[in-house]
Amino acid sequence: MKKALITGITGQDGTYLSRFLLDKGYQIYGLVTDFDRSHLENLKTLGIEDQVNLLPGNLLNLPKVSELLDWLDPDEIYHLAAQSSVSRSFQDPLDTVTFNIQSTQHLLEAMRTLKLSARFYQASSSEMFGRVKTLPVVEDCVLYPVSPYAISKAASHWLAINYREAYGLFCCCGILFNHESFLRPSNFVTKKIVSTAVRIAQGAREKLSLGNVDVKRDWGYAPEYVKSMWLMLQQDRPDEYVIATNEVHSLREFAAASFGYFGLNWEEHTIIDQELFRPSDIAAIYGNPAKAKTKLGWMYDLTFDELVRRLVEEELEHQNTNGEALVMKL
Repeated sequence: MKKALITGITGQDGTYLSRFLLDKGYQIYGLVTDFDRSHLENLKTLGIEDQVNLLPGNLLNLPKVSELLDWLDPDEIYHLAAQSSVSRSFQDPLDTVTFNIQSTQHLLEAMRTLKLSARFYQASSSEMFGRVKTLPVVEDCVLYPVSPYAISKAASHWLAINYREAYGLFCCCGILFNHESFLRPSNFVTKKIVSTAVRIAQGAREKLSLGNVDVKRDWGYAPEYVKSMWLMLQQDRPDEYVIATNEVHSLREFAAASFGYFGLNWEEHTIIDQELFRPSDIAAIYGNPAKAKTKLGWMYDLTFDELVRRLVEEELEHQNTNGEALVMKL
């Protein structure tokens, strides 16, 4: 039985990846920063909290990271842990950059010194490309990060590549574009839009506050995207892959589709708040997943409208049914 270590296991991607790997017969270990206070809601939602092994640990402590990897000797390592909010990274750039870069280097350095044969997945991000000059984005586009989060991801991306080229580690970088699900944290704008639309449709008297609704992004469905992570580590040679839909839509369109599900006009329920505009932002970005489709066999066929409909219906199900029904259908 293969052993997989997942950092960030309690997050959206870590939870869906855990379920996917469990279905493939893996033994799952998840690193959590604070074992006693770790949020397990996502794992409980998918009904897998008793099927994974949670290990307390601190990725900023290199000796402890080395001790853990030496003891576990995993077959695959999926490094998903990060301070992943772009907005928060502007408020707390030091902690964002420190954790995101050092956590990556500590895992890689432990693998190098222990001479582990584990395969390593680095969660890179489309945010690294920033003000890219050509669209759609492909793997070798020049990086121009415009936020502390994006800078930290760009550095981690190149660390993984460097440890692969300099030390022969099997390191893959998944450059995932925006991917959503019911498990998205509430501080992400897509979750905020969907959950607010559902509450308003059910009679709540509230307004949705948004920043720049004209930004355009490439949105996909998280449970389908995590499959690509596993596919990357099954290849003969490590590489980088863009995971995206090759379509671009504005936040305005996302809000319209979410409220439109209920026959509502989003503009009647929304306030544009200038304080929610980011100091520096990407106007539009989308990616071409041709390489992933050709080399990995990864496929994605949800349309934008189908994605938003699914997110709204999952939110509705969570609010209107018990946890057992949610586990069965998500």
